[in-house]
Amino acid sequence: MKNIWLSIVLTSLSLILSVNLLAQGVPPPPPDNQQTGNQPGGGAPLGAGLGVLLTAAASYGFVKMKQLQNHEKQSER
Repeated sequence: MKNIWLSIVLTSLSLILSVNLLAQGVPPPPPDNQQTGNQPGGGAPLGAGLGVLLTAAASYGFVKMKQLQNHEKQSER
């Protein structure tokens, strides 16, 4: 029973103390920036990553479809 209370107290204490880490503000803009406020876009390339994600999803769906078809064929026998 003592171990349970100790773990509850330590978990609660760590959660309470870590709340300050989540409440950080937005970092300041770079010094050579002439615009103010929020700026659209971040310049991150999405093409290759998106292609890999879509290819992986299509492959996964194809494999699952084939497994379902094989399972249905075996259950008919």
